[in-house]
Amino acid sequence: MTWEERWHPLREEWVIVAAHRQNRPWTGETLAGREAPIPGYVDDCYLCPGNSRISGAVNPTYRTAYVFDNDHPCVGDAAPNHSSAAGVLRARPANGIARVVCYSPCHNTTLAELTPVEMMALMHVWRDQYLDIGARPEVTHVLTFENKGEVVGVSNPHPHCQIYGTNFVFKNIETEVKAGQKHLGQTGRVLFQDVILAEKQDGRRVIFENNSAIAFVPYFARYAYEVYVAPKATHPSLASLSAQELQDFGEAMQAVLVKYDNLWQMPFPYVMALHQAPTDGAQHAGFHFHAEFHPPLRKPNLLKYLAGPEIGGGSFLSDTAPEDKAAELRNQSCVHYRLARSLSAAPEAIPI
Repeated sequence: MTWEERWHPLREEWVIVAAHRQNRPWTGETLAGREAPIPGYVDDCYLCPGNSRISGAVNPTYRTAYVFDNDHPCVGDAAPNHSSAAGVLRARPANGIARVVCYSPCHNTTLAELTPVEMMALMHVWRDQYLDIGARPEVTHVLTFENKGEVVGVSNPHPHCQIYGTNFVFKNIETEVKAGQKHLGQTGRVLFQDVILAEKQDGRRVIFENNSAIAFVPYFARYAYEVYVAPKATHPSLASLSAQELQDFGEAMQAVLVKYDNLWQMPFPYVMALHQAPTDGAQHAGFHFHAEFHPPLRKPNLLKYLAGPEIGGGSFLSDTAPEDKAAELRNQSCVHYRLARSLSAAPEAIPI
């Protein structure tokens, strides 16, 4: 079994090699379209409450967000190192921790459809996990992310995300840290604050805003419907947001997700990542916490394929104008289409 980190000297980044994950359970196709015998429950889903996982562990009958250590981790406390690398070929154990967060016990819901109370509870889970995992001496970065939809390779449609605590800082975050430090040194200003200011002054790409949070398709978007969600004030992570900022951030995230689903009246696939400061003990002045959504679709059933420029050259070629895509999202309702349908079918249930 190969389970280690290997250094990519040309890109100056670590690559995690976790070949044992190739055999992890794949239930995306078999469970996604099934009707649950009990609303929100599928009897052979290994993430549903009360069901067994491949490790033999049995999920509790959880009623809120549920966190557990990943049964097929890519990093771990006792990661082996079988490499015989030498010279320019470097390897080390992939030490760290990998966890799974089930958003809800309901198999047939999504992050977009959580209630405000459930969303706020999840914000607290994300914050607490960042603090808990990041406090470990071997962890220098905590990456919280969600892969949603079969087109991005999700192995189970039950609403969930993953959290990796690693002994290295993922490349995108490392680059943002360096860019933020450079901009702060040159201008005395926070780079992301200048991005927010430019987006607000232009206005065409802002798709949602409340008192302390903002969501926008960035001017430099790489994917057609790429969206950033951020607190307006600079924070290194979720951990330093006030209660009101946390609520506003969750509201902004959910507004984006509902607009995504409403766009084509379907569960919208994406990769979401929380960009939080490294937990290596250093001061990361100029880093501004935010969430990034990277949807792979340009149109229904039309993927943005990563090809020569992206994979071969390392730079994105965008096929759409961010202003046009932002307008499409901005024009969508903040009421989820499935909720709107249920309310129209039972008008007496519409709240006054």
